[in-house]
Amino acid sequence: MSALAPNSFFGRLGALYCAAARQIDTLQPLLLLAFRIYVARVFFMSGLTKIHDWSITVALFTDEYHVPVLPPAIAALMGTATELSMPALLAFGLATRFGAFVLFFFNIVAVVSYASLPDVAVKDHYLWGVLILVVLVFGPGKISLDHWLESRRSQRRLLSR
Repeated sequence: MSALAPNSFFGRLGALYCAAARQIDTLQPLLLLAFRIYVARVFFMSGLTKIHDWSITVALFTDEYHVPVLPPAIAALMGTATELSMPALLAFGLATRFGAFVLFFFNIVAVVSYASLPDVAVKDHYLWGVLILVVLVFGPGKISLDHWLESRRSQRRLLSR
């Protein structure tokens, strides 16, 4: 009798492991949705803060955030637009990988541009970067407009054959 026979201890343990893994896999779409919404909220709220008082925002980009190459007013406008638009893509799961890529790059620029960022805040940026990277690598998951649009495209292709 083989050690991996279905009725052996290791066979039953392997079957139990596979069943547990299948159950855990069902959580993937919810986890990806949670990551997308969490990160989207963080960046969107930051964008809302910036439009609340534009003169302070431009002053921060002039005195604190040293974005390379761009004039402070342009950097403030582009940063705010990014923080308001890309989170919407991420939250709805529309052009998700594009939105995730932009926010990942934006997150890096934010850390590099603000040299006096406290260590605690840097750790937040690391967390956001990792969550964005997970979405970038694995995609938006089944609970997304991207998935819905792709399934509709697939159905049309099947029907047109």
